[in-house]
Order: sequence, then C-alpha cells, then structure tokens
Amino acid sequence: MAPGIPTGRLQRLAKIGGAAAGAAVRQAGTRTANVARSEERSDEMLERRQIETAKQIVKVLGGMKGASMKIGQMLSYVDVGLVPAEHREEFQRELARLRDNAPTVSFEDMRKVIEADLERPVEDAFDEFDTEPVAAASIGQVYRARLEDGRAVAVKVQYPGVGDAVRADMQNLGMLMRLARRITPQLDVKSLAGEIRDRIVDELDYELEAANQRKLARIFRGHPFIAVPDVVTSMSRERVIVTEFVEGDGFDALRDEPEEERNRIGEIIFRFYFGTMYRHRAFSGDPHPGNLLRLPDGRMAFLDFGLFKEIGRHVADLELASARAIIEGDPQELHRLFTKGGFIASPEKLTPDALFAYASDAVSWYTIDREVELTPELAARVVLESSDPRSSHFDVMRHGDINPEHVLGRRLELLTLAVLCDLRVKGNWHRVAREWIYGDEPVTELGRQEAELTG
Repeated sequence: MAPGIPTGRLQRLAKIGGAAAGAAVRQAGTRTANVARSEERSDEMLERRQIETAKQIVKVLGGMKGASMKIGQMLSYVDVGLVPAEHREEFQRELARLRDNAPTVSFEDMRKVIEADLERPVEDAFDEFDTEPVAAASIGQVYRARLEDGRAVAVKVQYPGVGDAVRADMQNLGMLMRLARRITPQLDVKSLAGEIRDRIVDELDYELEAANQRKLARIFRGHPFIAVPDVVTSMSRERVIVTEFVEGDGFDALRDEPEEERNRIGEIIFRFYFGTMYRHRAFSGDPHPGNLLRLPDGRMAFLDFGLFKEIGRHVADLELASARAIIEGDPQELHRLFTKGGFIASPEKLTPDALFAYASDAVSWYTIDREVELTPELAARVVLESSDPRSSHFDVMRHGDINPEHVLGRRLELLTLAVLCDLRVKGNWHRVAREWIYGDEPVTELGRQEAELTG
C-alpha cells in the first residue's frame, strides 16, 4: 500500500469531514463578516474564501485519490457559477491541478504493482522505462516506456491500495456528497452519487478498460481526424494497461489557437462524443480536457476509457426521438416519450409545456438551426437551469425522475458542452447533429471526410 493514501473508511471519512468542516467554518465566518462590514466588502471576502476552499479541496482530495479525487476532477471542468466571473479563472486553475497535476506516488511503490501484474521485472518487460510519470489521474499514473520491438508505449498503473480506498469512499459516499454540495450547492448530488457508485468500480478493472479502448480503436482506425491509441493486449492486466504512446498539444495550448482552428477542434470533439454515442451506441463517459490531444498531423487523439457505456438500440432511439420532438416544437410528443422512458415520476402533475421548456433549454445549443458561440457563461447557465431549485424549472425537477440507462448519456452531453464552452468555439451544432438525429447528409468539410470513410 502506497504511503500517504488513506484506505480505511474512518481515516478517509475524517479527511473528508475535515474538508467539509473547514468549508463550513469559512462560510459561517463569511456570514458573520456580512453583519460587520459593508455588502461590497462582504462579497469580496466571500469570493476570496471560495478560492481558499478550492485550494483546500485540491490538497485533501488530491491526496486521497479514488472517488474523492474524481469529484474534484468533475468540478475542475464544469463551471457551475460557484464564483463570480472575475475570479473564475483563478478558481478553475486551483481545481484543474486535480485534473492535470495530481500528487504522485513514488516509482518504487508503482514498480511493485507493475511487476506483480506482469509477473516479471520491469527491466525484462520493457526495453526502456522512464520512471518519471507523464500524467497522474484519480486512480493511477502514466509512464512512458519502449518495447523490445521499438514501439513507444504509455503504461498506466494503478496506485497501490487504491481499490481499498475506492471501496471506503463508497461507504462514505454520503459525506462525499455533502462535501460536493458545499462546494457547489447547484450540483445534482443524487445523480452524481448514483453514477459514482455504479461506475467507478468498473474503472478499477484495466482489463475492462482495455476492451473498451480496443473497441473504439477499431471503430476509428484510419479515421481522417480522430485517433484512439491501440492497446498492447499481451501486456495489459487488471491493474496495468499498456497502449500506443501519443503526444501532442494539450488543452491549454488549444485555447490559444485562432478561432478557425478552435472551431475545427470543437466540431471534432462534438462528433466524437455525441456521434459515437448515437451511431455506435458505445461511448466514453468522461469527456474532459485532460483526455484529448491534438496530434502533429492535426488529428485529435482521445484517451482514457475507464468510464464507458454501451446502450441498447431502444435507449438510443428514445433519445433521438426526444431530440426530434424538441427540434419540431412538439411538447405533447416529448411528454409522451419522457413518460414512456420513465423520466417523469408524476406525469399527470407536469404539463407538456413546462417539460418542453426545461428540456429544450438544456439542448437548444444543438437543436436550434443557427450559429451558436459556446462560452463558460452558457455552460454555467445550462447547469444552473437544469439542477438549481431556484431556477424557473423547479417544478419539472420536482416531478422528474432519472432512468439509470440514461444517466451517463446526460453526463456526456453536459461535460462535452463544458469542454466546448471552455474552448470558446462557434458553429452550427444543429446542422452537425442532424446527421445522427435525422440521417441527413453532412454539410461541413469534416462531415464529408467522415462520410467518405464510413460510406
């Protein structure tokens, strides 16, 4: 077990509780300050305390790994309006450390995992092995190595003891959700809890992840603008996965590109996450900036398939039919479809018009035929309007329900939007989406390139 990663339930509960209590004390202190100081000064203090809270969350969750850190990662790329616009960049920078620069575990501890799973010394398994990790994530670290045949590979290795840590997090999920709610009151913690509970254990099985990645690598082999690294199956195990090594420009560099290039990248991201879900009914459920790179030839490489889902045709058909009802302005049909799909707990208490307004607000960026610029402010509005009890859609949320088959798809839509908004891209997303919603011919150059490959 790696030093520094608490795995016992009580140990981890104490750290989580300490973070929650610290945030509560700061918020209580802010309320007291509001009485003694002017409103302007109080607001300024509140904003600063929120930044301090972000720093504490980074420290606590980053050191814990497992489900605890996964929550912090989610918050790092979904801006839910926790802090005012002028402090958003600083706040995101603190939380982004969870995404890009997670605390590392010594190689000697990681070596034991590699050698136990591969059943041979690292020096025998690889011709070269760089012991400095190139990336660190919620449950593992990634190293660069070279095989005897000369191939450069990425070796992802689980942290020792992370399985026990994740299981402890599952027992403490209630406290974790209260911490998440304290960071951002608008977060739909019930749905998040269900998703984490159902999915994060799957992420511990790298053999399952390897199978997921192989599936998508086959689908996109030879694709003109999408790349999924191949898996070295003979060297992948339950806690070690070896894949083709790819390198390129990360998300921070892409943000600084001219608008035309950002828009091209945005369309590729949209096509990969949404198109794969509806065309192939299998998709990665974890869109975020750390999982994509622009390769030197201009293709976008997509990484990390631990959170993955395959859906039945009936699930995809229901979602596409619902999108058509929104596009065609048919509240009655949408109400019928949502009732049939089990999305409405009390259909008789929810009017079709109220449901239509709620659903169309969340997806108008790709269901209305117009050019839309995607910004962080738009992402924040969509999240708040779809989850905040203070929003105009509270009645819909009160009578709504979540069909487990659709939870990951909704998460994919929201997080893809968050990534696109962070990139500040512009396009007629509706015209692209019509390819899978209606089966229309492509109208963009990327769409025509893709059609040539699949046609």
